[in-house]
Amino acid sequence: MKKILFAFFLLISSIVFSQNGNFDEMIDSVLYKTVKFITTDSLKNNYSTFQILDTREIKEFNTSHLDGATYVGYNKFNLKETLQNLTKDQPIVVYCSIGFRSEKIAEKLKKKGFNVYNLYGGIFQWKNCGNDVVTNSGEKTEQVHCFNEEWSQWLTNGEKIYE
Repeated sequence: MKKILFAFFLLISSIVFSQNGNFDEMIDSVLYKTVKFITTDSLKNNYSTFQILDTREIKEFNTSHLDGATYVGYNKFNLKETLQNLTKDQPIVVYCSIGFRSEKIAEKLKKKGFNVYNLYGGIFQWKNCGNDVVTNSGEKTEQVHCFNEEWSQWLTNGEKIYE
Protein backbone atom coordinates (compact mmCIF):
# COMPACT_ATOMS: atom_id res chain seq x y z
CA MET A 1 0.00 0.00 0.00
CA LYS A 2 2.86 2.40 0.83
CA LYS A 3 4.39 1.85 -2.61
CA ILE A 4 1.08 2.52 -4.34
CA LEU A 5 0.45 5.66 -2.31
CA PHE A 6 3.94 6.97 -2.97
CA ALA A 7 3.76 6.18 -6.71
CA PHE A 8 0.41 7.97 -6.91
CA PHE A 9 1.88 10.96 -5.07
CA LEU A 10 4.81 11.13 -7.50
CA LEU A 11 2.57 10.87 -10.53
CA ILE A 12 0.15 13.57 -9.39
CA SER A 13 2.83 15.97 -8.21
CA SER A 14 4.80 15.66 -11.43
CA ILE A 15 1.66 16.25 -13.53
CA VAL A 16 0.41 19.18 -11.50
CA PHE A 17 3.78 20.88 -11.10
CA SER A 18 5.76 21.04 -14.31
CA GLN A 19 9.26 22.47 -14.66
CA ASN A 20 7.80 25.93 -13.98
CA GLY A 21 6.09 24.85 -10.77
CA ASN A 22 6.78 26.42 -7.42
CA PHE A 23 8.45 24.27 -4.74
CA ASP A 24 6.47 25.76 -1.83
CA GLU A 25 3.18 25.39 -3.72
CA MET A 26 4.01 21.78 -4.52
CA ILE A 27 4.79 21.01 -0.88
CA ASP A 28 1.65 22.81 0.27
CA SER A 29 -0.47 20.74 -2.09
CA VAL A 30 0.92 17.27 -1.31
CA LEU A 31 1.51 17.33 2.44
CA TYR A 32 -1.30 16.96 4.95
CA LYS A 33 0.56 19.02 7.58
CA THR A 34 -0.29 16.52 10.32
CA VAL A 35 3.16 16.95 11.85
CA LYS A 36 4.93 20.15 12.88
CA PHE A 37 7.48 21.44 10.38
CA ILE A 38 11.00 22.51 11.18
CA THR A 39 12.81 24.80 8.75
CA THR A 40 16.30 24.14 7.49
CA ASP A 41 17.58 27.18 9.40
CA SER A 42 16.00 26.05 12.67
CA LEU A 43 17.42 22.57 12.28
CA LYS A 44 20.87 23.88 11.35
CA ASN A 45 20.94 26.25 14.33
CA ASN A 46 19.89 23.52 16.80
CA TYR A 47 21.22 20.42 15.04
CA SER A 48 22.75 18.65 18.04
CA THR A 49 19.50 18.77 20.00
CA PHE A 50 17.67 16.42 17.59
CA GLN A 51 17.59 12.77 16.67
CA ILE A 52 17.61 12.79 12.84
CA LEU A 53 15.84 10.04 10.88
CA ASP A 54 16.10 9.52 7.12
CA THR A 55 12.91 7.96 5.76
CA ARG A 56 14.06 7.55 2.16
CA GLU A 57 15.02 4.23 0.62
CA ILE A 58 18.49 2.75 1.14
CA LYS A 59 19.87 3.69 -2.30
CA GLU A 60 18.89 7.31 -1.61
CA PHE A 61 20.48 7.22 1.85
CA ASN A 62 23.63 5.59 0.51
CA THR A 63 24.06 8.40 -2.05
CA SER A 64 23.98 11.05 0.68
CA HIS A 65 22.18 12.05 3.84
CA LEU A 66 22.25 14.60 6.64
CA ASP A 67 25.27 14.12 8.87
CA GLY A 68 24.48 11.79 11.75
CA ALA A 69 21.11 10.74 10.34
CA THR A 70 19.83 7.26 11.04
CA TYR A 71 18.35 5.32 8.14
CA VAL A 72 14.83 4.01 8.89
CA GLY A 73 13.42 3.77 5.35
CA TYR A 74 9.86 4.06 4.16
CA ASN A 75 8.68 0.97 2.27
CA LYS A 76 10.27 -1.38 4.82
CA PHE A 77 9.97 0.93 7.83
CA ASN A 78 9.91 -1.13 11.04
CA LEU A 79 8.27 0.85 13.84
CA LYS A 80 9.13 -1.65 16.58
CA GLU A 81 12.81 -1.73 15.61
CA THR A 82 12.99 2.06 15.24
CA LEU A 83 11.43 2.64 18.66
CA GLN A 84 14.19 0.58 20.30
CA ASN A 85 16.77 3.10 19.09
CA LEU A 86 14.99 6.33 20.07
CA THR A 87 14.61 8.30 23.26
CA LYS A 88 11.66 10.45 24.22
CA ASP A 89 14.11 12.81 25.98
CA GLN A 90 15.23 14.32 22.69
CA PRO A 91 13.00 15.63 19.84
CA ILE A 92 13.13 13.93 16.45
CA VAL A 93 13.44 15.37 12.96
CA VAL A 94 12.41 13.14 10.06
CA TYR A 95 13.10 13.87 6.42
CA CYS A 96 12.86 12.41 2.94
CA SER A 97 13.18 14.08 -0.46
CA ILE A 98 10.54 16.78 0.10
CA GLY A 99 8.55 15.68 3.16
CA PHE A 100 5.80 13.32 2.00
CA ARG A 101 7.26 10.00 3.13
CA SER A 102 8.71 11.52 6.28
CA GLU A 103 5.29 12.92 7.20
CA LYS A 104 3.84 9.40 7.16
CA ILE A 105 6.65 8.04 9.36
CA ALA A 106 6.39 11.04 11.68
CA GLU A 107 2.67 10.38 12.17
CA LYS A 108 3.50 6.90 13.47
CA LEU A 109 6.14 8.26 15.86
CA LYS A 110 3.79 11.00 17.02
CA LYS A 111 1.14 8.38 17.88
CA LYS A 112 3.76 6.71 20.09
CA GLY A 113 4.25 9.92 22.05
CA PHE A 114 7.41 11.31 20.44
CA ASN A 115 8.03 15.00 19.88
CA VAL A 116 8.64 14.86 16.13
CA TYR A 117 9.16 17.41 13.37
CA ASN A 118 9.10 17.02 9.61
CA LEU A 119 11.94 18.85 7.82
CA TYR A 120 10.19 21.31 5.51
CA GLY A 121 11.20 20.52 1.93
CA GLY A 122 13.27 17.53 2.99
CA ILE A 123 16.81 16.92 1.83
CA PHE A 124 16.10 18.90 -1.36
CA GLN A 125 15.40 22.07 0.62
CA TRP A 126 18.30 21.32 2.97
CA LYS A 127 20.72 21.12 0.04
CA ASN A 128 19.05 23.98 -1.88
CA CYS A 129 19.80 26.21 1.11
CA GLY A 130 23.50 25.38 0.81
CA ASN A 131 23.73 22.90 3.68
CA ASP A 132 26.03 19.90 3.65
CA VAL A 133 25.14 16.28 3.02
CA VAL A 134 27.52 13.39 3.57
CA THR A 135 28.32 9.92 2.30
CA ASN A 136 28.24 6.82 4.48
CA SER A 137 31.90 7.43 5.32
CA GLY A 138 31.06 10.95 6.54
CA GLU A 139 32.63 12.81 3.62
CA LYS A 140 30.84 15.87 2.29
CA THR A 141 29.32 15.41 -1.15
CA GLU A 142 27.26 17.38 -3.63
CA GLN A 143 25.33 14.28 -4.70
CA VAL A 144 21.67 13.89 -3.81
CA HIS A 145 19.49 11.03 -4.99
CA CYS A 146 16.49 12.49 -6.83
CA PHE A 147 14.45 9.36 -7.57
CA ASN A 148 14.11 10.21 -11.28
CA GLU A 149 14.85 13.01 -13.75
CA GLU A 150 11.39 14.55 -13.56
CA TRP A 151 11.42 14.63 -9.78
CA SER A 152 14.88 16.20 -9.82
CA GLN A 153 13.43 19.58 -10.85
CA TRP A 154 13.04 20.38 -7.14
CA LEU A 155 16.75 20.04 -6.39
CA THR A 156 18.44 23.25 -7.53
CA ASN A 157 21.72 23.02 -5.62
CA GLY A 158 23.69 19.79 -5.88
CA GLU A 159 24.56 16.96 -8.23
CA LYS A 160 21.45 15.00 -9.18
CA ILE A 161 21.75 11.21 -8.91
CA TYR A 162 19.09 8.73 -10.07
CA GLU A 163 20.59 5.28 -9.54
